[in-house]
Amino acid sequence: MSLPEGTRIPQHIAVIMDGNGRWASQRGLPRLAGHRAGTENIRAIVSEASRLGVRYLTLYAFSTENWNRPSFEVQGLMQILGDFIDRETQNLHAQQVRLYHLGRLAGLNPLLAHKVEQAVTLTQANSGLTLAIAFNYGGRADIVDAVRQIVATGVDASQIDEQMISSHLSTSGMPDPDMVIRTSGERRLSNFLIWQAAYSEYWFTPIFWPDFRPEHLQQAISEYGQRSRRFGGLGESG
Repeated sequence: MSLPEGTRIPQHIAVIMDGNGRWASQRGLPRLAGHRAGTENIRAIVSEASRLGVRYLTLYAFSTENWNRPSFEVQGLMQILGDFIDRETQNLHAQQVRLYHLGRLAGLNPLLAHKVEQAVTLTQANSGLTLAIAFNYGGRADIVDAVRQIVATGVDASQIDEQMISSHLSTSGMPDPDMVIRTSGERRLSNFLIWQAAYSEYWFTPIFWPDFRPEHLQQAISEYGQRSRRFGGLGESG
């Protein structure tokens, strides 16, 4: 499908890339095969989002809670991210994609953390789509870190407001997501951008992430364009 001319395009789309393990299980494959397939799918979705004029795309790749998974799966996910950076960074750089990391680098393998930092530095001046990878990220941890940073400055409690907290979150400088997509049929945020997504539109699909195609992204955007965003008021139409 193609989007009709004049379709309202969200500036920032955030995606919970869910269902990789179940996708693999249905095919008699190990869970890590599903995670690799999901990582391969990122390329097409980034390309389509950029083509459609989306300015920010945030992907939930590894949560702070994912450390509770079996150690072999955690290590496999770390390897997959490292492979993704090695394989895709130069291509994304050539497309003017700006890479951004959300979450804590502390706790990651030092080599992996260095790869992330290098990729972010290499692409920081690019003018195209911003691709934010939420890896070792948790919404509550993000808020805790922001509050700690604010307190460390010695600011008076009466001066702390929503704008100050937002400016200290890992998404500082990015607009809040207009739409949050979650694949695999689950209908919850799972500690993803819980501050930033307060007024986001949500779009859920039973499709597992490795099977999520550009046409599904178009479908989500088309539905988004038909919604009235009220932000607690009367909506865009008055």
